[in-house]
Amino acid sequence: MPAYALGGEPDAGITPGVRAREARRRTRPRRRSVLTAIAALTGATALGACSVPAPRRPTPTADPAPGIPIASTRRAQLMQILAHPDDDLYFMNPDTQRMLDSGVPLVCVYVTAGEHNGKNRIAGSPEVPADRPAYSSARHQGLRQAYATLLGLDRFTDWQRGVATLRGDHRAEINTLTNGRRRVELVFLNLPMHTPRRWEALPSLWHDRALGLHTVVAADSPLRRTVSYDYDQLIDVIVGLMEQYRPTVIQTLDPDPDIQHSDEATRRKDSEQPGYSDHADHTAVACFSWAAMLRWVAESTRDGGQVPGFVATAFRGYYNRHWPKNLPPAVLREKAAHLVPYGGDPAWDCGNPSGCGDYNVGGTRPLTNKKGWVRSTHHRYPGARPVVVTEADGRLAGYGVLGLRAVRWRETAPGSGQWGGPDDLGGGPLAPALGSAVLDDGRLLLFGLRFAALGGHGGANRREVVLLEQRSAGGDFAAWTGLGNPERDDDRGRRIGVPVAVTAPDGRVHLFVRNADKGLSTRVRETDGRWGDWRDLGGAEIQDGLTAVVDRAGRVHVFGAGHDTVHHWAQDVLGEEIAFRPDGGSGLPAPGGPLAALPTDDGGVEVHYRRPAAAALIAVRAGGSPARPRKERFDGYGAVSAAAAPNGPVLLGKDLRGHVQLHFGGRIMTRRHGAEALDFPTLHPGRSGATAVGMGADAHPWIWYPETGTAS
Repeated sequence: MPAYALGGEPDAGITPGVRAREARRRTRPRRRSVLTAIAALTGATALGACSVPAPRRPTPTADPAPGIPIASTRRAQLMQILAHPDDDLYFMNPDTQRMLDSGVPLVCVYVTAGEHNGKNRIAGSPEVPADRPAYSSARHQGLRQAYATLLGLDRFTDWQRGVATLRGDHRAEINTLTNGRRRVELVFLNLPMHTPRRWEALPSLWHDRALGLHTVVAADSPLRRTVSYDYDQLIDVIVGLMEQYRPTVIQTLDPDPDIQHSDEATRRKDSEQPGYSDHADHTAVACFSWAAMLRWVAESTRDGGQVPGFVATAFRGYYNRHWPKNLPPAVLREKAAHLVPYGGDPAWDCGNPSGCGDYNVGGTRPLTNKKGWVRSTHHRYPGARPVVVTEADGRLAGYGVLGLRAVRWRETAPGSGQWGGPDDLGGGPLAPALGSAVLDDGRLLLFGLRFAALGGHGGANRREVVLLEQRSAGGDFAAWTGLGNPERDDDRGRRIGVPVAVTAPDGRVHLFVRNADKGLSTRVRETDGRWGDWRDLGGAEIQDGLTAVVDRAGRVHVFGAGHDTVHHWAQDVLGEEIAFRPDGGSGLPAPGGPLAALPTDDGGVEVHYRRPAAAALIAVRAGGSPARPRKERFDGYGAVSAAAAPNGPVLLGKDLRGHVQLHFGGRIMTRRHGAEALDFPTLHPGRSGATAVGMGADAHPWIWYPETGTAS
């Protein structure tokens, strides 16, 4: 727990243990295997690129060597790092609420004061005068009201408010509220959104090596003075908070938003940065957050230290406006309900003289405004995790990302449902979801999306697809191999998606990623291990979350969720190149999100998904004319996985309360015990029947064998 004092600013609000760790941090040498940032990019680029002049301080980048010990604990702790008050309510729920409901303690770090132009507008009332400290205070009050209701308490419940002393003698307001075993802490760093010279202050801080920003002290805050931040100080403060709280789950916004050329009027109205589908503050704070994770891992592993055991998730932001909505009515009502106490009402008696919420978004406006941000929740790196295989002795092996590095867990005994500790496979820093393929000889290929450089402040900012190839089935791995990026420059290369791969019957491995144009790119591994060049397969715009499948004739198919239909790429004949099929969907209904595909016995492919804002799951034959959807008895929300079985497809997904559910043998079984499921679990049709494997909020995988009732 961070040390803080109530009611005013402490001169010594830090515990001896934290002070000792800080002293060690200042004196111990850097671990040699941590590489420094690569040469600076020349010139300024768009804010969505987060690129800058020469760095003042070395920045950790890729460290692929394996074998570092990993800290492992079954204690769960969620940390969210946000740009503005309300980003979590709009973009991270219902995921946050599900973890909070399960008893996972939450700390929210708000980087800006959220003061904007200082005008807390009341609908239907005259223009209000600008008062930035007051508007910041009103938004903080709205958060207290929202999280009190999320904890099941009255919205006007009193919070414990005080001041936390952070790294570098920085200070921040901290608010704490508990209800039984559930706990929420709000940490307000209070950097400005705007300054007289910098309308976009946080993006400028990421870019400008000479810039320093003074905080905004919210009205009625226990803080009494401002503090100054530069680039390194902000990262250090975030790292210090990570070290204090030791989160097992870190949630951020999108560090690499889509390229989006909206018209000028729409862009300004929606506050999107020029050329990208998000607010510039969201992008900058996400970049700072991921840079802080890199630095935390680098600091922790110096001198033989352990990799901190955490999993990371990033959420799309204003992207939600540009794609079909994916939350069904029951989930949307619950999510939007928690924005009502945040928006507040000027007639409320909340005890805060500066205001009882953010009146700009009060009442029903989250549901009625055309932006529709609240109507979707999208992960930046979608995909089932972890990757699961059955080894020769019958045990399951799971491969995931922990501490931004690839790891392997092995089941303690076949069918035990219990995992051993994680083995470090290196490769970091990696995005959260891995792709995989199994060769004909049983060897596993793992594919990752690596943050090859995330220097900021003068460092390069690059992403690359990387490969880890097993030397023998179930055995050790060779060194990591870079497979490059299908895009021509670093800025476009940051927009690519999670790698997805499949092995064809001819032994070739087909690798796919969503590219910067929101289309599909591929690279193919020949049977002798040589990789061909990246190719752009063209086609229409799709969301990330690809699905690839091989039909009964051995042909490879790829499906993606488009704006108004399902888009399809496929081979006409085994061994030929894959091409876009403009009529391959044959009028399939619009999808709300990722798809699952299964080969049919007659050589076709059936696609399973939910329509926009729908709870019902449908199954449609791709290429059929006309498309004839079949409704499945499997209501829920989010992605779904499918596997073939004698009595019909096995389906894995989440119900409307976020519980993992499995449709198997004509029955629906629900997992109601064990660690809360993060993101999306893996469906593994192994020797023990249909098995679900997922990651828990304690950064440890779980196994659910529905047929035997075994769960962990």
